[in-house]
Amino acid sequence: MNFWQRPTETIHELLQRKAPHVRQIRHFYSALLGREVSFDIYLPPDYNRARDQYYPLLLINDGQDLPRMNFTGILEKLYFKKQLPPVIAIGLHASDQRMHEYGTVRQVDYKGRGEKALHYKDFILEELLHYLYKRFRVSGLREETAFAGFSLGGLSAIDIAWANPHIFGIVGVFSGSLWWRWSPVDPADPDADRIMHDIIRQTGQVDDNQRFWFQCGTLDEEDDRNGNGIIDSIDDTIDLIGELKMKGFRDENIRYLEIAGGRHEPGTWGEAMPDFLRWAFAVDNME
Repeated sequence: MNFWQRPTETIHELLQRKAPHVRQIRHFYSALLGREVSFDIYLPPDYNRARDQYYPLLLINDGQDLPRMNFTGILEKLYFKKQLPPVIAIGLHASDQRMHEYGTVRQVDYKGRGEKALHYKDFILEELLHYLYKRFRVSGLREETAFAGFSLGGLSAIDIAWANPHIFGIVGVFSGSLWWRWSPVDPADPDADRIMHDIIRQTGQVDDNQRFWFQCGTLDEEDDRNGNGIIDSIDDTIDLIGELKMKGFRDENIRYLEIAGGRHEPGTWGEAMPDFLRWAFAVDNME
């Protein structure tokens, strides 16, 4: 808004700003990971005033990419438009151990990657959440607790949340690495051996009140291992949604956002982020 054209409206907007407060946590030592962890905490704009209020919690893997998508600006805009209730968001920075710590807890992939996924899961559940619940006013309600991530971070998020539905009621997967497999692609059955699909398929009793949001871009990649004219990332995501529906999850608990021309990069994920946040925390406001 141009101040000289509309000074009154500009001043009013500035006074009503809803920017989150960002705290940078560095050198948080994790005994379970054997390293220091960095993360950013995005507190609601009214956090220091509303002393008696407790807030929903959102954990985000690969949180080092959030500044590249102007995450603070996204939150501010949604708060200003009253399209999002105040939330506490945690952007977890990946380290040089990313390919080892992200993945699936049940097993490594066919190249042996993800062998520290169990330690990362334990860090989330036993160290990070303990710290956050103790230091910040987190509601702790499972329907107000979400885990999201980008690419391999999205795979990690859904793997941990799926195994802990009593903690995480909401999952967000941006361009998820759902191709993660325990054997190389077999041309005779190119869609076989995808680990996360099998984990869901083999799970007995499920909590069908969990809610899942997925996003893919049509330019996420170029690979099409089964030759059906659809890139693998979209195929893998649609197939995983199919597994969830086979387990009894209702359409209203699943959202799939496909972005035409979207790429495997923070720019596209930033474009998708408002949709995820509105759907995850303010379902009634979705158009």
